[in-house]
Amino acid sequence: MQKTFKFLSLFLIVGTVLFVSCRGEDDELAPPVITPLEPVVPENDSTVTEGDPTVDDPTIPGNERIKGFFLLNEANMGSNKASIDYFDQKTGKYCQNIYPYLNPNIAHELGDVGNDIRIYGNKLYAVINVSGYVEVMDVNTAKHVNSLTIPNCRYIVFDKGYAYVSSYNGPVKIEPDAPLGCVVKVDTTNMQEVGRVTVGYQPEEMVIRDNKLYVANSGGYRVPNYDNTVSVIDLDRFEETKKITVGINLHRLELDSDDNIYASSRGDYKSVSSNTYIIGKNDMVSKVMNLPCSEMTAMGDSIYMYSVEWSHITQKNTITYAIVNTKTQTVVSRNFITDGTDKQIVIPYGIAIHPETRDIYVTDARDYVSPGVLYCFNRHGKRKWSVVTGDIPAHIVFTKNRLTSLILD
Repeated sequence: MQKTFKFLSLFLIVGTVLFVSCRGEDDELAPPVITPLEPVVPENDSTVTEGDPTVDDPTIPGNERIKGFFLLNEANMGSNKASIDYFDQKTGKYCQNIYPYLNPNIAHELGDVGNDIRIYGNKLYAVINVSGYVEVMDVNTAKHVNSLTIPNCRYIVFDKGYAYVSSYNGPVKIEPDAPLGCVVKVDTTNMQEVGRVTVGYQPEEMVIRDNKLYVANSGGYRVPNYDNTVSVIDLDRFEETKKITVGINLHRLELDSDDNIYASSRGDYKSVSSNTYIIGKNDMVSKVMNLPCSEMTAMGDSIYMYSVEWSHITQKNTITYAIVNTKTQTVVSRNFITDGTDKQIVIPYGIAIHPETRDIYVTDARDYVSPGVLYCFNRHGKRKWSVVTGDIPAHIVFTKNRLTSLILD
């Protein structure tokens, strides 16, 4: 288990206290955005590594390389401090908290608990969990375009012009009678909801395979009666067709290169440990890995993962790392950080692999209430650089569109 102040506050802070600092009803219609005539110079930027000026060289035919990435900082629940950082690969500069700086005429900042960030088409989507909305920005400028109000929203995926958002479909509250969750379908051309499907309790991550949407159901609000299923939704009919029994308190889903689905179970934090399951193409669990997992990401024929589990016996976290060969479905490494600097990471909280360089990015939430750290390792696990982030850095999305709203050169 990841023993975080974020999750502790989930149990302790309920009702209006959670929403006083969040995006309220009066904020649903945001004021118009006034676009500056010229790009602006970021206030909180630092050069963390040598840049690569060729990434946006217009003389290179078909130059569609990665230009950098956005990092969404979750921030502690109730703090209303979710934020977005940006790394520019051309200059090697890292810019903190760009959203309010690029959107000075938006009355609110991002809000409470940044839970997911993705790019689809020319839009950047940030899912803000407790504030109950999805912020939609222009991927070239990170400026506000639209927003979607979805209570207790969690994760987002895209397919054929539609966005699918998992939602707990109820208040942020631990209760045995918590309602079933749902998946909301949104037309990305006009940002309008076009349907929703009821799934299991407290749905989390999703993946799409063979025109079906798979949804990990956690049941986290119904402790100790956790859910243990993955809902399967037919995307043509947009209805749930079945549930696959997997493991309790599911969270992460990841597709490997052969379209097998890796699913992580958080366990019950006491007698049942975290585990990793593989769902084959026949929609049945084909293997139990006996491998704890808090977060994972696929790259090529490998899945990189880490685990943070709290022990009630030792009263401390056990942190592990692993690489799984997806062809053999076996663990081939117990630590992808090879120079010993993993000892500097207090609480790993996010992981991403650069699609071109294979650099490994690991975020550190540290104490959950102060700025975190982002570490960059080369493909061999040697540390290249690190930088201070916002609070609880968690989710990274790489972009082929360099921000034109910032002067970084």
